[in-house]
Amino acid sequence: MSTEFFRDVSPQAPELEPIITGLFGEYAARYGDYFSKDAEVELTEWYLPPQGLFIVLERDGEIIATGAYKPFDENTAELKRIWTRSDLRRQGLAWKVVSELERRARLAGYSQVYLTTGFRQPEAVRLYLSHGYQPHFDLTRDPEEYSLPPYDGRLRFTKSLVENHAKTA
Repeated sequence: MSTEFFRDVSPQAPELEPIITGLFGEYAARYGDYFSKDAEVELTEWYLPPQGLFIVLERDGEIIATGAYKPFDENTAELKRIWTRSDLRRQGLAWKVVSELERRARLAGYSQVYLTTGFRQPEAVRLYLSHGYQPHFDLTRDPEEYSLPPYDGRLRFTKSLVENHAKTA
């Protein structure tokens, strides 16, 4: 029987290099150089505890999914690098990764999560909506419209990590 478990890793772990390279290859296949003008500069320390985290989901000694968060602001973690091995997609692995990242961000003291996905990633949009994320864009518009000025191609989402315990009368 296969067992799955999460493991914390450094974002610079050599075992991640082919995965991250593949992830950026997927982005290039979908977007070409669209996002290159606004390429993010990221620092490794952003993804290290206590303010950040990079995790892998392993099955039988193989990395099958990844995810990370970094601080967006004092109360908000930004989810990043959510990836599932291509031959294992549509099996709920990304759902597990997002759930674990939310759990760990809550434990780290964050009260909200933020993330972006690209305008050509409808499967990611569906994942985040199904996870209760609030879109900061119009879902009824053609996503390609968000690739044109004044937009930057990023579809933004937020989700509160704080449960509402208010009683309704």
